Amino acid sequence: MALTTAGTAACAKCKFFDSEQSADLGLCRYNPPISQPSGDTAGVWPKVEANDWCGHFEAVAA
Repeated sequence: MALTTAGTAACAKCKFFDSEQSADLGLCRYNPPISQPSGDTAGVWPKVEANDWCGHFEAVAA
């Protein structure tokens, strides 16, 4: 099994990363949207930077 490091498991290389308007910022779509305190507001996904990483990394299929 290959060792996964923060550089190889960056959000930008993850299948759950949804880039917004720039390559440096996006949304993590691993979990469902987070509900907001106001009931009439839509839920949101966490904003992440392309070089962030976490334990849920799955590489984008080629």
